[in-house]
Amino acid sequence: MKELQVLLPELKEQTQIVHRVEQLFAFADQIEQRVKVAQSRVNHLTQSILAKAFRGELTAEWRAQNPHLISGEHSAEALLQRIKAQRESAPAKKRRRRKSPA
Repeated sequence: MKELQVLLPELKEQTQIVHRVEQLFAFADQIEQRVKVAQSRVNHLTQSILAKAFRGELTAEWRAQNPHLISGEHSAEALLQRIKAQRESAPAKKRRRRKSPA
């Protein structure tokens, strides 16, 4: 091991590398936070749309103005498929038998 030469950049360059890596980590943290906020908005929007649908507030005019919210990945069929996939991937619950009073 003593015979191996390990080349290191100058201290100034090492400092620049560390600074850049720290900047990139901070940027990644910001992006992660934005993703969380966006996911929260999507979940809230989905709940709002479902609530309006059950109250009968999604009129033909609303559907015409918002086709991107009711088709494709946001359609009822797609939602049902996601629910089924989540149920299938979730661990099966063991059913307990209730003890009858003796």
